[in-house]
Amino acid sequence: MEELRTAVIGVGNMGTAHARCLFDGRIQGMRLTALCDIREDRRTFCRMLFSGIRIFSDWHELLAAGNIDAVIIAVPHPLHAQIASEALQRGLHVLLEKPVDISVSAARKLNETAGRCPGVFAIMFNQRTNPLFRRAREIVSSGELGELKRTVWIVTNWYRTQHYYDSGDWRATWSGEGGGVLLNQAPHNLDLWQWICGMPASVTAFCDTARFHRIAVEDDATIITRYANGAVGTFITSTGEYPGTNRLEIAGDGGKLVLEEGVLKYWRLAHSERTICFSSDESFPQIETAYTEIHQDKPESGHAGILQNFANAALHGETLISPGTDGINELTLSNAAYLSEWMGNCCINLPLDETAFDTLLAQKAAEEQKKSSDDKSTDSGQAGYASRWQVRW
Repeated sequence: MEELRTAVIGVGNMGTAHARCLFDGRIQGMRLTALCDIREDRRTFCRMLFSGIRIFSDWHELLAAGNIDAVIIAVPHPLHAQIASEALQRGLHVLLEKPVDISVSAARKLNETAGRCPGVFAIMFNQRTNPLFRRAREIVSSGELGELKRTVWIVTNWYRTQHYYDSGDWRATWSGEGGGVLLNQAPHNLDLWQWICGMPASVTAFCDTARFHRIAVEDDATIITRYANGAVGTFITSTGEYPGTNRLEIAGDGGKLVLEEGVLKYWRLAHSERTICFSSDESFPQIETAYTEIHQDKPESGHAGILQNFANAALHGETLISPGTDGINELTLSNAAYLSEWMGNCCINLPLDETAFDTLLAQKAAEEQKKSSDDKSTDSGQAGYASRWQVRW
């Protein structure tokens, strides 16, 4: 096989951006051959923008029609695992938009299916292509930073207006979106957090519903984690703060990393702080550190980079940057955060109780008031591979 005949299921903002990237020939080894959306206005839009491409209104029909090798899935979150599972079972390669779904139980079942199927399964964690995050991961994984002490990520530059939330009746609902800022905006950051620092042992969280907007889900969240070695992590995010901050700090007994405003700052100790603490004959020593700055001088490859990697993995066996099975990790963090909030902000040990989460999520979905506004989005997707979804410092 020399190229992947590729379908995009869900042609909203992100689906359109992916479709344009393929249609314009920017991904070697991938060719757009089919599109699917349940809305007639989006299908009409696709017919005008993507001449000669097959258009479907039902994803079941698209999969049954054949003549495709891969699918990109960019539909509302609760449908992610269902569509991905059927596509994988048909022998197709699958690239799934984040998050993998809205519940860990759905993600776990999808991973089990993927393990039995031959197709490549990837997820669109495009910020993993950022060179600063990749270097931070290398430093932590190599042991250079020593044993983890503390992590703090303040990522509050996800500002959204009420107009954004009113743009679609599925947005900011438990039944349509599965959550708020933790499910829509912050999955990239939650993924990077665990990708760099590892998964914690427990989660305690405060997820404030409608603190800044008229919505049914959280628009402000603070997560506190405890790692197996006793280290503590804090994650703060919001769509109601302006100007926002994007600052990740990681402290170990061998030094400290700070990522902010497109710069990775690295202080490295010659000896472990624990050794210095118990061997020094001074009370307030001035400890020498080796300081390095790494600047991001160009944008990460982003969505196009993940698409190219996905194609290379399917066609040539290249290692995936963002395997689909990894999606369960960041979802575990947000599910645990919600469960903690719903159970009185208690500590949730991982792995979490999937049954308890699914039960409470179903109750939330049943209780909420559905929005009535129609999705008026007309984004052509042309901004999707420029700056809109790059890392925002």
